[in-house]
Amino acid sequence: MQPVEIYTSPLCGFCHSAKRLLDEKGVAYLEIDVLAEPARKTEMIARANGGRTVPQIFVGDTHVGGCDDLYALERQGKLDPLLAA
Repeated sequence: MQPVEIYTSPLCGFCHSAKRLLDEKGVAYLEIDVLAEPARKTEMIARANGGRTVPQIFVGDTHVGGCDDLYALERQGKLDPLLAA
């Protein structure tokens, strides 16, 4: 299974929703709280090609995007293959 990283903020409903989907699928992920670690926000923006909002989700080397993007992959049946790749 590919490693999953998710940049979050504790006050973000979209972050909680994205983590809930990953939890339901039994996917382990590394959560990076940009509120607790402000220096990591610069890293997130660079990795996400300028994306400044949370969550920013990465599966392996693939930038998935945000919560809506994660759910879109799930609806299209593309999330499981991406996770397994």
